[in-house]
Amino acid sequence: MQSLLYPALVIALSILVSWPVGKLATWGMCDPQEKSGFRHGLDALFVKIGGRAATVGQDWKRYTLAMLLFNAIIFTVAFLVMGFQHLLPLNPDGMGPLEPSLIFNTMASFTSNTNLQHYSGEQALSYFSQLFSIMWLQYVTPATGLCVLAAIARGLSGKAVFGNFYMDLMRATFLVLIPICVITATMLVLGGLVMTLDGSAVATTLEGAKQTIARGPVAAFLTIKDLGTNGGGFFGPNGTHPFENANFFTNLIETMCLVVIPMGCVWMFGRITGRMRHAAVIFAVMLAFMVLKIGFSVAFESEPSAAFHNLPVAESSNLEGKELRFGVAAGPTYSVFTTCSSNGSVNAMHDSLNPLAGLIPMIGMWLNTTFGGVGVGFVNMFLYIVIGVFISGMMVGRTPEYLGKKVETREMKFALLGVLAHPLFILGGTALFAATSWGRDTVLNSGFHGFSEILYEFTSASANNGSGFEGLGDNTIPWNISTGLVMLLNRFIPIVFPLAIAGSLAAKKACPESAGTLRTDTPLFGYVLFGCVLFVGALLFMPAAVLGPIADHLVNVAGVMAK
Repeated sequence: MQSLLYPALVIALSILVSWPVGKLATWGMCDPQEKSGFRHGLDALFVKIGGRAATVGQDWKRYTLAMLLFNAIIFTVAFLVMGFQHLLPLNPDGMGPLEPSLIFNTMASFTSNTNLQHYSGEQALSYFSQLFSIMWLQYVTPATGLCVLAAIARGLSGKAVFGNFYMDLMRATFLVLIPICVITATMLVLGGLVMTLDGSAVATTLEGAKQTIARGPVAAFLTIKDLGTNGGGFFGPNGTHPFENANFFTNLIETMCLVVIPMGCVWMFGRITGRMRHAAVIFAVMLAFMVLKIGFSVAFESEPSAAFHNLPVAESSNLEGKELRFGVAAGPTYSVFTTCSSNGSVNAMHDSLNPLAGLIPMIGMWLNTTFGGVGVGFVNMFLYIVIGVFISGMMVGRTPEYLGKKVETREMKFALLGVLAHPLFILGGTALFAATSWGRDTVLNSGFHGFSEILYEFTSASANNGSGFEGLGDNTIPWNISTGLVMLLNRFIPIVFPLAIAGSLAAKKACPESAGTLRTDTPLFGYVLFGCVLFVGALLFMPAAVLGPIADHLVNVAGVMAK
């Protein structure tokens, strides 16, 4: 029972904080109500910065093109920064250039808001690369997701003009992300996190040996890492490192940071569309999935590790790969939060989780709808909303409607293409690497757990998550190129299709609500939506789950019984 008190506390505080975060996001992303004052002045400043390009209203096609063009530019700029880091300033430790396929993977990772890392940050990157390549992308990529959600919400509220991407980008960055990050970074510095531009410290141990201790602007980096659903650590061990996660207090704050903005995005959608009850239903469905996964994860990790069976140690919860200073429940709770929110940071080694506990993060990434990344988590759920509305309409024998607009064949095609891209990349990539030396020669473990390592890597890449089973030797050219392509494709395909759906619906005439209209603000629709997400996910990924974590669990059980 005590192990559930901590996750209950984190969930309750996250829900509480998400409400004002949603209000801030709405205030930041919407046009000012008055033509004067502070808010109007900020928009006027953004117009001066962006020029004419930030003033032109865009339909969904132009909005999409602007978004894709911007992301292509930031990819290129960040690629050049990392490729020439040895020639740039803020490199006190003399970091050299990275291998080209690794640079491609890293830039694909951070451009897609995935932050999958095939390198150890403190051992490979200069401070300039960390601050002006990595951390810069950690701001603009979640801002991109927030822009897309705001644009879709405007389209669904009946506006033909979706906004202006460049104006939205500045609003999301300077009015939403930076203020929240400043407050959070201050709290984390007070909690004990490192914040310095000095080089590595050299210490003398008690034995008289010299030890080099990496450090840097950790607090600023970590704040946007968590709040922006980025996940890439300043240090290789990520949130298990004491400089990134100093104590129980910082762990609590960082766990909340993983979901507060994605949660707030749901409330922002409700306010922009004027459908707060509909938003509450969606929030409840997402929360239900999160609570279920946390309960199962904590329960599975409360079982002893099979590796210690019959050893002269006391039977206890699986403590392998955990930070004991955070408590037993903090690791599995964090693993659910980070994979629910498409974040990818860790405070425990997921490869050391019991097999069924390791399955839970995969399920979170397979479904990819439980709050998810900033903005894009709701966008992914929007695809399932369209499918749920369509199925419900067909069951009662009438053309389905969503927010007063008819959902027809065109919208369903877009929704299905957006949903099916995710399993295609996961299962296709896993099959290819499991059948070839590209994958078999890089796994730490043979058998079912080795298959799970490959499955987890492609799952994490496709879900734009970034966590991994770190027994995998993934810094190879095949892994770097393949996961880089998966991250980019599954970042933008599920963005483009929802924008197209919103554009299609915005162009249609509003339909008056009748007795046969399926209301989307009732518990009944919540059950329909929950079922759509669950059954589609189960049907698509159950065979892979059986071949990986479930088989791994059964083998462990059989081994324990044999002993």
